[in-house]
Amino acid sequence: MIKIGKKEIMSNIIMAPMSGCTDLAFRTMVRKHGAELCFFEMVDAASLIMKNKKTFQMLKTNSKDKPIAAQIIGSDPLQMLDAAHILLDTVPDILFLDINSACPVRKILRKKSGAYLMKSPETLIKIAKTLSYTGKLKLPVTVKIRIGYYKNDLPFLTDLVKRLEDTGISAIFIHGRTCKQMYSGEVDYASIKKVKDTVSIPVFGSGNIFSPELAKKMISETGCDGITVARGALGTPWIFRDIESYLKTRELIIHKDIMSKKRNTMKEHIRYIEKFKGCLPGGEGNIGLMKKVMMWYIKGFPDAKSLRNKICRIEKYDELMDLIE
Repeated sequence: MIKIGKKEIMSNIIMAPMSGCTDLAFRTMVRKHGAELCFFEMVDAASLIMKNKKTFQMLKTNSKDKPIAAQIIGSDPLQMLDAAHILLDTVPDILFLDINSACPVRKILRKKSGAYLMKSPETLIKIAKTLSYTGKLKLPVTVKIRIGYYKNDLPFLTDLVKRLEDTGISAIFIHGRTCKQMYSGEVDYASIKKVKDTVSIPVFGSGNIFSPELAKKMISETGCDGITVARGALGTPWIFRDIESYLKTRELIIHKDIMSKKRNTMKEHIRYIEKFKGCLPGGEGNIGLMKKVMMWYIKGFPDAKSLRNKICRIEKYDELMDLIE
């Protein structure tokens, strides 16, 4: 069990927010395979205030989709506070709210949001103070950061996390790469460990958690309180149960006939998309999303290259299901 503010979660292995991925269908799949706490997709503060329909669709949930956390992105402290209230009015039972200062995508950086805040620390501190220190939200606030913007600067990083802790935030999520690295290069475990050693609030490490062994390495080398799994769950939702088992027994779960398992899970995932997304008759309304999901699951198939070519040419739901069969 681990506490984030006054909220308790039983597992320290969390499903991270991923734009265009962690919708209700995705969260349903990973929960069935061992994930306890999941995030909505990252939501933009300005889009919430403008009542953007697509943004509110990203907050679709149900009674089984719990516990759930949210992550918000923006650069204006007061705007983010207003957006946070809208978010809470929409989904009142959010466990905690995370401030994203880690997204390295160019269109986000152009808005001076996401990982841009790593080179604008005063803005990040103001946002954290506005959302957390004032206590106006009545729920825990956390922050997602990277180890730096251009490079790893430990004095800067340790000063930043100390100041963030002083704002009253309840946890820090940290990706072990710089903004410029995006998702390439080695994960800097030493920097995550330094953050863990600097603050007294929980620290969750992320980056390259594609297997139970890498999850164990993250925890062992950093001493972090927990981990967040992101790309490692794409096409392998059972990674959560695999990690939990490995951390307890040091033995890997052997999946017999993994190709059949992937194929059957892929079909189930696509059925959930059809169920939750309000598809047009036959599923054509979300055929693009379904094709993307298929690409995740066929990784490792002997005929993956041929399957990718076939998936790219699919235009109808029936064609898609025929290929799965």
